[in-house]
Amino acid sequence: MPRKSNEFEKAFHELEQIVKRLESEELPLDESLQLFEKGIRLSRFCNQKLEEVEKKIELILADSNGEPVTEPFEAEEGEADGEGGQ
Repeated sequence: MPRKSNEFEKAFHELEQIVKRLESEELPLDESLQLFEKGIRLSRFCNQKLEEVEKKIELILADSNGEPVTEPFEAEEGEADGEGGQ
């Protein structure tokens, strides 16, 4: 039985391949639609797995009262546009 992380990685890789095919090839409408539908399913699967991991991380980082300690996983203002103070 494959590990859950391998399932995510496999699904994400397959989703990348579908996107590349849809962007680079002229496919018949039926095939494009089938690939698009499969891509949506894979995207939902990957999103679900990421949400599960996020919940586990929040549990691991819970404070002494059991409240999740969360911090945004985004670049601070100014860093995204190259103005980060380094």
